[in-house]
Amino acid sequence: MSNRRLGWLGAALVAAGFALIAIGTMIPAAAGNSARTGWAGPGMMGGRGVTGDPGMMGRAQRSAASAPGPGEPGFVAGTAAAPRVVRIVATPHLRFQPDVVTIRAGETITFEVTTMGPTVHEFMVGPATNVAADVAGTPEVAEIGMMQTGSVTYTFSGAGPFAFACHAPGHYEAGMTGTITIK
Repeated sequence: MSNRRLGWLGAALVAAGFALIAIGTMIPAAAGNSARTGWAGPGMMGGRGVTGDPGMMGRAQRSAASAPGPGEPGFVAGTAAAPRVVRIVATPHLRFQPDVVTIRAGETITFEVTTMGPTVHEFMVGPATNVAADVAGTPEVAEIGMMQTGSVTYTFSGAGPFAFACHAPGHYEAGMTGTITIK
């Protein structure tokens, strides 16, 4: 395939990706995210959307639903047999949304991590010291490409502290981290 055709193909894929993002920010999501606002934030019609830019009309949206977190109506703690699902987005601005996840001690969580933007990310979760040091064997999903979702299931045993991070080159240093709050 010629370079010109590859260029057009790349431009078409980027345009399609942004169109899907825009559509996703305008569709009301189901209730139950672990954090009160999700990765899309208020979206195209207000506040801050996927890219962190201000919207136009002040209307708030929420991200795709995660199971309700502790203290939310309908909360059921995740177990090894039936983990609670928490959806996280790795943004183009080297951030996770949400960047704080609330759990119940001993809970099992399946993190579904989606990358938005052209950068490849990873997602590591576990004891905060292991996550910070990028210790081999710490549970992780490696190489989550643009518009792809990877998942990892983790049982939070012990008192913590726990965290999550992306250790793709330069991402952790840029602040691509998150914390786990035990309730």
